[in-house]
Amino acid sequence: MDKRGQIVGGGLKNILIRERSGDKLEIGELLVVNDNFDPEDLYNNRNYTILQIKDIEYKSQISPAMHELLAGMELEGHNPDLGFVEPELANYSVAAAKPMLAVHQKKDKYETKSPKRLPNFFNPLFSIETEDLKFLKPKNTQNSLYLGNVRSGSNVLEDLNVYINAKDALTHHILIPATTGRGKSNLVKVMLCSLLSSKDAGILVLDPHDEYYGRNDIGLKDHEDSDDFLEYYSTDPPIGQSKLIINIKSITPKQVKGLTYLTQAQSEAVYLIHNRFGENWIFETFNTHHIEGVHPKTLQVLKRKLENILGIYVKKDEEGEVKLGYRSSLFKGGVVGESTIDNITESLEQGKIVIIDSSKLNDPEELLVGSMILEKLFYQYKEYNTDELRKKPVISVIIEEAPRVLGKEAMESPGGNNIYGTIAREGRKFQIGLIAITQLSSLIPKTILANMNTKIILGNEMSVERHAIIESAAQDLSEDNRIIASLDKGEAIVSSVFTKFAIPIKIPYFNDYIKKFQTGNEGKQEKVRTQISG
Repeated sequence: MDKRGQIVGGGLKNILIRERSGDKLEIGELLVVNDNFDPEDLYNNRNYTILQIKDIEYKSQISPAMHELLAGMELEGHNPDLGFVEPELANYSVAAAKPMLAVHQKKDKYETKSPKRLPNFFNPLFSIETEDLKFLKPKNTQNSLYLGNVRSGSNVLEDLNVYINAKDALTHHILIPATTGRGKSNLVKVMLCSLLSSKDAGILVLDPHDEYYGRNDIGLKDHEDSDDFLEYYSTDPPIGQSKLIINIKSITPKQVKGLTYLTQAQSEAVYLIHNRFGENWIFETFNTHHIEGVHPKTLQVLKRKLENILGIYVKKDEEGEVKLGYRSSLFKGGVVGESTIDNITESLEQGKIVIIDSSKLNDPEELLVGSMILEKLFYQYKEYNTDELRKKPVISVIIEEAPRVLGKEAMESPGGNNIYGTIAREGRKFQIGLIAITQLSSLIPKTILANMNTKIILGNEMSVERHAIIESAAQDLSEDNRIIASLDKGEAIVSSVFTKFAIPIKIPYFNDYIKKFQTGNEGKQEKVRTQISG
């Protein structure tokens, strides 16, 4: 092992390290300092501390005035051959590193704890190696969620994968904060790919960009187990996949309230109509000009609001019979689409990944579909007794632009008591969690952010957003502001109550990662015809 530097000062908050001449330490790099340095017995019985570099500065034994004078003489051509005597001793860099974890290793057993003591003064530091992080490897990866490989600065430890327990992480909610172009979609594809064969997790994916299934590119459909564990719904599905149709009889007043603001009179009216006409309440709202107990103006406003958010209107056929028309291909009447929600929830309870292509839906339509599925699942899971629930797969929903449903404005609005907020607060008790993706974490209330116990932090240039993430992280990231700002595409920090420390990772490129799961997948494009739920 080559020395990278030597401890020259500082304290537990920041240990100062003089960089070795000719070496280049990096911000975010992981280093190891041994407390009992015995090369003969290094991997059998040792105590060591893992540190991460937070900042690097120039230092010199020569005064700044002298530096400026010498630079000026060289720049102005007074003596271009000027130089320092023993420059490697006179000028150097000093890094500030934070102790991340104290480790006691005895052969193959590792004990870890937060650092409470300083490493020995003047001890040398070394680049971290796979052996130093062996305690990160799970005993069983079958029920684990793969996130990427350990990264030390820009160096990736290719043989050290980072996993977290899937059940714990999914039910305790995951937040993925990042700005555009930092690799959010690639990360989610990798996560879904690693979970696709597991029967222990049902994942609902609301996909506003139609990018996860792989309709026109490599996607989850190319996984060797996609026939058994992946379902795809779209209003315009490819051959063999399911058409997304929602029968308006499936829509409840509560779901409508989650989409638009209703006054107290309007709210009371929709429940009255629902109680009187049951599943036909939307049809009857449009079909009549008078409903006892509902003021005509209130009824008129309700029609207008339902028309706006659902695209429903009244038309008459050739015989003059009143019928409903649908501007959106998502909604239908009659019997078509009556079982769509049931079919999706059943698949999720079987541990499948269900992708909803919402690229052709507007915001209210996408949120309505998600709400209908999640409400049904939430109340089903709530009814299970402890033994029944233990046998069920955990459920998670991937929601992009999460502040739409979890933001302060959405949560505090009159109709803001939506199912997404309910799951964020209570879902863990019933094995249901969220994977929330957002560029604007600061719009989500602190109480909700604090409930998201795993954060996979990608690069973010916006200072306000970085602070919101740092303040709610599972580990102390108060010194990581600059590191988060400097994360390149595909680089991330995993801060979780289920990891020993905030782990820097490199996420693999999905098109490369999925090759591990493509054996025997050739020729699977030929499938049956498009399925339409009755």
